[in-house]
Amino acid sequence: MKYVIIFLFASFITTAQINKEQLDVMPWPQNITVTEGSFALTKNFKVNITGAPNQRIFSGATRFLRRLDGRTGMFFYQGFVTGLNEVPDAELQINCVRSGKIELYEDESYLLDIAKNKITINATTDLGALHALETLVQLLQNNKDSFYFPISKISDFPRFTWRGLMIDGARHFMPVDVIKRNLDGMAAVKMNVFHWHLVDDQGWRIEMKKHPKLIQMASDGNYYTQEEIKNIVQYAADRGILVVPEIDMPGHGSAILTAYPEIGSKVVTLNVNSGEKEQKFTQIQSYSLERNSGIFSPTLDPSNPKTYQLISEFFDEVCPLFPGKFFHIGGDENEGKDWDANPKIQEFKKKHNLVNNHELQTYFTMQLIPMLKKHNKELMGWEEIMTKNMSQDAIIHSWKGTNEGVPAGKSLVDAVKGGYKTVLSNGYYIDLMFGVEDHYTVDPMPKNVVLTEVEKARILGGEATLWSELVTPSTIDSRIWPRTAAIAERLWSNENITDIVSLRKRLKTVSFRLEELGLTHLKSKEALLRNISNNQKNEALEDLSNICEPLKKYSRNAQGTEYQTYSPFTLFADACTPDAFDALGFNTAVDSYLNNKSIENQLLVTNYLNKWIKMNSDLIQLSLNAPLIQPLLPISKNLSSLSEQLLLKMDKKQNVDATVLNNLLEQCNSKEHADVELAVYNSLKKLVQA
Repeated sequence: MKYVIIFLFASFITTAQINKEQLDVMPWPQNITVTEGSFALTKNFKVNITGAPNQRIFSGATRFLRRLDGRTGMFFYQGFVTGLNEVPDAELQINCVRSGKIELYEDESYLLDIAKNKITINATTDLGALHALETLVQLLQNNKDSFYFPISKISDFPRFTWRGLMIDGARHFMPVDVIKRNLDGMAAVKMNVFHWHLVDDQGWRIEMKKHPKLIQMASDGNYYTQEEIKNIVQYAADRGILVVPEIDMPGHGSAILTAYPEIGSKVVTLNVNSGEKEQKFTQIQSYSLERNSGIFSPTLDPSNPKTYQLISEFFDEVCPLFPGKFFHIGGDENEGKDWDANPKIQEFKKKHNLVNNHELQTYFTMQLIPMLKKHNKELMGWEEIMTKNMSQDAIIHSWKGTNEGVPAGKSLVDAVKGGYKTVLSNGYYIDLMFGVEDHYTVDPMPKNVVLTEVEKARILGGEATLWSELVTPSTIDSRIWPRTAAIAERLWSNENITDIVSLRKRLKTVSFRLEELGLTHLKSKEALLRNISNNQKNEALEDLSNICEPLKKYSRNAQGTEYQTYSPFTLFADACTPDAFDALGFNTAVDSYLNNKSIENQLLVTNYLNKWIKMNSDLIQLSLNAPLIQPLLPISKNLSSLSEQLLLKMDKKQNVDATVLNNLLEQCNSKEHADVELAVYNSLKKLVQA
């Protein structure tokens, strides 16, 4: 009888009802129903594929099997999926009607049906089937000794066709393995456009066989060979991802002009006395790669025919590397200083009736459109390219907002009303170090603006944007993930999916699961803290990192000159991330306590305060053999001192001098130490004022 009861209990655990709210799926599907029961996973689990898909589904299904096997340790009998209808009686049946095209507006929908003894995926294209596999692996559940999928039905499709991530490989070069693991991360959350920023003031990153000076003089030896680019493009395509390259011009031109100064706009006029006459000579300005961050004056000369000759030749060599339909030409942040100071360019403006530099840049950009059309490419550029005379064939990339002194999303609305297709990045600049909620609440479809259905259709979607001034291959993953998964959900899921509590709960699981793809956003922190602590036991240092966040916006790199491209990015600010873990917990504890000052709620708060007092003592001890901890001590000391005063107020019910409390509080709000800020400041302020 004892064994019967145990058996029945085990069966109950295996088939326990799972609610939708328990699932850690991201992006959240358009339609999902979960019913009682489960599909039990065993080592006999196999995959069979039918229909007429692209070959990519075979490698995709194989990767799915390996990830599932890695999570469960079951040693599946099936090693690889290599062809159609290999295992007709397999438990997972995938049917794809046709091969998917790596382009916008392709059908990415799927139907996923999990029954007790069979799982079925039906998709028009293999792209939809790949998405279904990502959903399925996220649905995996377990009890103490088995793994299973809940019986459920999902019908799913993306809300927007452009769900992108931009990585800047120009300012800091990102090796091939970095790009590939982030493509895997993109595929895991159903993103489908990789915008690859390849050329800027700090470097040219594309091997050029016909113009080798670009890599000899303007790359520091860090560039992608053409074979590596082709390999990455194929790697992306195998995961359903379109690659969009960017060569920024006419501004951000230092790298191009380092190799070809003769097409630069800046001229130096020399006055030479020859006998009784003074003669003027114009000398070509030399250029060099930029080592700082910011906006710089080197700009291509739009009046020089050789400028267009060289650009056309660049396109002739680069475009064939990227089979996709779109080519990003940048076009942003051209201050026009060198144009204004160049007499020849001013004369050119007059000759062509160009009233200002915006019209001159439009003239420049319009020359690029036929060069790209020659290669069946559509031109895309940052919002500065949008002027009254710009071709409506161009795609406008909207990026400016309140940080730039304009209403958020204004250029997106202007673009669609002006007849342009557009992509939103304002609100998705992940290098600004804002928390996930700031990004999640931004929607490409503007609210409180009346748009026609035609205008709405011109909003292609959105794109997370990571500029790499303060990012290296060692830290890039922690700057992209897991926040970008939330942006991916905003671009895929129904607009009504907005619960931030649900998001944070699901994101915690998705974040650690991304590690199986090789992403280093979690473990890279451990290596940085070991370096900072000089390989000492660093629990206190980790505690501090869990309540500190990097300075927001671009305030860490004042004037763009505090850090150069070759500076160390191995400091405490590099180990810290947005959404500091303990800060979120402390904020919740404080809100609960202020709502109900029970003993239990008070204890939740005072546990944090006591921990931070001990943390400060431990950091002082660690610093005796770790110079890199010294800049952190003012932060921990201020927090410890305030914690002591708050404990007197809360635990001992003593009257504490309000002036002392407020002074300590403001010291905790300082942003003068180690390029970080205390993420618990607002909740500390609530306690002080309570």
